[in-house]
Amino acid sequence: MVLNYIWIGFILTAFVVAMCKLVFTGDTEVFGLIISSTFDSAKLGFEASIGLTGILSLWLGLMKIGERAGLINTFARFAAPVFGKLFPEIPKGHPAAGTIFMNISANMLGLDNAATPIGLNAMKQLDELNPRKDTASNAMIMFMCINASGLTIIPITIMMYRAQFGAANPSDVFLPILISTFVATLVAIIGVCLVQKINLLQRNLLLFLGTAIGFIGGLVWLFDSLPAEQVRLYSSLTANMLLFAVVGGFVLAGWRRKLNVYEIFIDGAKEGFFTAVKIIPYLVAILVGIGVFRASGAMDFLIEGIRFVVASCGLDTAFTEGLPTIFMKPLSGSGSRGMMLDAMKTFGADSFVGRLSCVVQGSTDTIFYIVAVYYGSIGVRRTRHTIPCALIADFAGSITAIFMAYLFFG
Repeated sequence: MVLNYIWIGFILTAFVVAMCKLVFTGDTEVFGLIISSTFDSAKLGFEASIGLTGILSLWLGLMKIGERAGLINTFARFAAPVFGKLFPEIPKGHPAAGTIFMNISANMLGLDNAATPIGLNAMKQLDELNPRKDTASNAMIMFMCINASGLTIIPITIMMYRAQFGAANPSDVFLPILISTFVATLVAIIGVCLVQKINLLQRNLLLFLGTAIGFIGGLVWLFDSLPAEQVRLYSSLTANMLLFAVVGGFVLAGWRRKLNVYEIFIDGAKEGFFTAVKIIPYLVAILVGIGVFRASGAMDFLIEGIRFVVASCGLDTAFTEGLPTIFMKPLSGSGSRGMMLDAMKTFGADSFVGRLSCVVQGSTDTIFYIVAVYYGSIGVRRTRHTIPCALIADFAGSITAIFMAYLFFG
């Protein structure tokens, strides 16, 4: 129901703004832009879904091998002390816990191409435990909000873009991104725990959160002591080596158990194809709503309004130039990436706005895209408190990103 209201809100807001522009400014092209945006967004949604087909087939094929070889159950047992508290609905030893662990690990390493297919497989496994197939379970909501918070330790793509735009030190946004995305994830976990009445004072959870804070602090210290070139080198090398280890490890484990690895891979790949086709209408719907909202000029009105309020309060308005990236981030990954690149092109990669946009881009993930794709893959229509909790985490990550930008680059 929440997605229904949001989608209607996008369309109605776009219509109202377009009518206002027509009446007060005489802009006769606005409706043409909106209609053009609907076709372009529908095409983008279809192409994005089809583009996922190969990746989904590859990773769901590999996941099928890992599941049959017993590796997923191994990951489940490893994650059980913490995941058993955060996901009490998942039975002990269930493969969903291992798949969730792998998805979160892939996200942390910035391996989006691997994380999405693994996450879709996790949703399918969680759906098997869900008694109400059209309604998100508590475990699904926790998983979705952690995903939407976008915890990323190694923002490889952002550092590559900064290098392309001539940044003197492409990795100087690493620490601000790491802190911002960690805050967003922490808020997501705490928020969902409070709503679902999960006791945060349990020993395993406190130990996990304390370890996570210590780990992030250690990474901050380590990468802050390394030259920029070594940060990029070690980040990329670590991610690629771990990714290759997963692929090779799954195949090797299947071979050692004398499984028909090729046939198992094909069975999993077929599931990837059908999953990609199934999410097309959900992705088209949400992208059309977002596209109409943007094309109408509603986003511009929102940003200008905030800039006016900030200036009226006598506060520094430098951060408002980064608001397009902030507001686009929960709506569209490609849109926010475009805003980030435009900020670096317009203001410079080493400008305050250019760096702020990069930190925001890495602080959280694309909420509405994730909700449409993940829930759409299993036909869930009632998302319950998923979007409110995810938006709170996104807000926390964005506010932290602004503070980090002022702290490091202001």
